[in-house]
Amino acid sequence: MPLSEHEQRLLDEMERNLYGSKADVHPARTGGRPSYRSLVLGIIVLLVGLVGLVVGVTSQLIALGVIGFAIMFAGVMLAAKPGKATDSSSARAQAKSGPRSSFMQRMEQRWDGNREDRL
Repeated sequence: MPLSEHEQRLLDEMERNLYGSKADVHPARTGGRPSYRSLVLGIIVLLVGLVGLVVGVTSQLIALGVIGFAIMFAGVMLAAKPGKATDSSSARAQAKSGPRSSFMQRMEQRWDGNREDRL
């Protein structure tokens, strides 16, 4: 079903705005991958906090339960802490961007081809 002139103009305007606004495209994470050491240490701290929370709830000591929860939270934050970014990771990210850009170019060509077929 072909688009009306008004719908086509709106679609063209949205495409121009999409291609024109490159400022909102950014990498999801700026840090490196979490280190194995901080991940393991975070899991251990999380488990200690879980034990403290369970003991606090079963013995009806609210303070112990709250402290256990805080320790659990600290363990999760420690496990999720990003590692140090190295030069090899930034070089790896740049190497990955090459094939991705060609993939995006192929998708744009397919989009333009489909659009020409509709007109």
